[in-house]
Parts: sequence; C-alpha cells; structure tokens
Amino acid sequence: MTGKGEDPTLGQAITFRSKDFLKWSDGVMEGILRRSAVGSGLDYITKDFFNWATRNSIYPLHFGIMCCALEMAVASAPRFDAQRFGVIYRSTPRQCDVLLVNGPVSKKLKPALRRLYDQMPEPKWVIAMGECAISGGPFYNSYSIVPGVDQFIPVDIYIPGCPARPEALIDGFLKLQKLIKENKKGLLTGR
Repeated sequence: MTGKGEDPTLGQAITFRSKDFLKWSDGVMEGILRRSAVGSGLDYITKDFFNWATRNSIYPLHFGIMCCALEMAVASAPRFDAQRFGVIYRSTPRQCDVLLVNGPVSKKLKPALRRLYDQMPEPKWVIAMGECAISGGPFYNSYSIVPGVDQFIPVDIYIPGCPARPEALIDGFLKLQKLIKENKKGLLTGR
C-alpha cells in the first residue's frame, strides 16, 4: 500500500491499554516536573501540607506475634485511644506506611516479613516494639530466631519493654511523628 521510500508506520496509530497509558503518562509528567521550575515551586508550596498530613495520618501494619500484640490492642482501646494521634491500623501493606513488628521473628518468617516491608509504598517507617523484636528477647540465643528485626529491615523507632506498655507504644508514635516532621522532603524533588 505504501510506495517505495515511504515510511511504513505512516498513518498507523500507537495503541495502549489504559493502565499502560496511565503509567507512561505518569512517568512523562513526573520527569517534566522534576526537571522544571514548576516542579520545584509545587514542592515548595505543598511540602509543609504533605508533611503535616503524613505525620497526622499514620497507618501501621500490625505484625504481632506474641504478647506485645495484646499491648498494641490495648493502646487502640478507648482508655489509651491511639486514634486521637491519627494512628489507624490497616490490614494490607499497600495501604500502610508503618510496619509495627512485635514478637520474636523466626528465620522461617523472615522472608515473609521482608516481603511485607517491600510491598509498602514510600515513604515508610518501621517500629520494633518489645525486646523480642529489638534483640530476640529471651530467645536471643536460639538457633531459629533472628536477633532483632534490624538485621534485615531498617528500623526507625525502638520501643523497649517486655511486653512494651501501651503508653510506650503511643510515645513511639509521637517520636515517629517528630521524626517525620524533621525530615521534610518534597514529593518531586526529594529536597
């Protein structure tokens, strides 16, 4: 149909599935905004608001294994009411920004916990609650227990105790909010 010397793709349309088009256009727009003054301006204007929203809406993924899980539940109950600080527990790692680990992590459980951490979107933080999560607790010398979650996941907040009290968990969330407030970064430029 085309004559000699003509481009064979002339007149043809490029087709995308909708999710592929959205992925492509997001990448293009993000690249343009990262390199332009408009992106820097948007970061400057929205940085404080997004930082405020992030630190006042903490969504932890609770990964409770032993007795600290009971203390976490008590911290969410009406007496301590962790929700007043914006802490709302979620059930899936894709909706969470904090991984709350408590209890001893066995070597068999380690890959599953790492996978949960990897499935969480950025920005994300990790809280190690209780001696078992921090150092292995009374099982620190066991052949099957990892001597602390920080051996394979970066931990931001440590909450000591065996088991850690609900007040200590709420204090840990307040320290995390302070950490988020101090590390203000823009969404586009990362500064």
